[in-house]
Amino acid sequence: MAPLRVLCVHGYRQDGSSFREKTGALRKLLKKHAELVYLNAPHCVPEAGGEEAPEKANGPGGNVDPRGWWFSDVQARRFSAVQPCEQSLGLEESVKAVREAVQIQGPFDGILGFSQGAAFVAMLCFLQEQKLEPEFNFRFAIFVAGFRSACEEHKRFYNSPLEIPSLHVFGLEDRVIPDNMSRELLLSFQGPQVLTHPGGHFVPAASAHRQTYQDFFKRF
Repeated sequence: MAPLRVLCVHGYRQDGSSFREKTGALRKLLKKHAELVYLNAPHCVPEAGGEEAPEKANGPGGNVDPRGWWFSDVQARRFSAVQPCEQSLGLEESVKAVREAVQIQGPFDGILGFSQGAAFVAMLCFLQEQKLEPEFNFRFAIFVAGFRSACEEHKRFYNSPLEIPSLHVFGLEDRVIPDNMSRELLLSFQGPQVLTHPGGHFVPAASAHRQTYQDFFKRF
């Protein structure tokens, strides 16, 4: 049986290449079950100042072309998961990037997102179920350190629970996206499956997590 093809959506201030490196353990864990394909966000992020830092994941990945899926601070072109805003910048271009990836590199069975990427994947699932993006045909979604956007114009994405099968993964010691933010995202999905781990802001791929991932993939 051919592995499931999964489109992978990186976090804020990461890129597809660095996310691929940082999820090496996950690729090894799932090699018989899934082929992971990595996408770059279309927006370059300005040089960080102060506390802003790339969203971390397990593993190396030192050379990063920092990118993002949208900005919550329109003027400064920056993003914070906890920053309320009326409007965002860049979301339409990011949806277009996913649409083109599906057209050129697809089809994909599922989609996986990390942190800001996971929040973005939830929006893509809404667009798919509302039939607003006919190119999208994801059979499942995986959210690692996901959350609901705090932007006012994004509230429409959370109007009703989505039917797409979903696996939500988050760390109980995550200081970037606290687990209560990931639990809030659960409310946007019908029958969400949950995998928690005792660590922080990364994609877990220890042997203890293998069965949960594999059982989820076996459904498809």
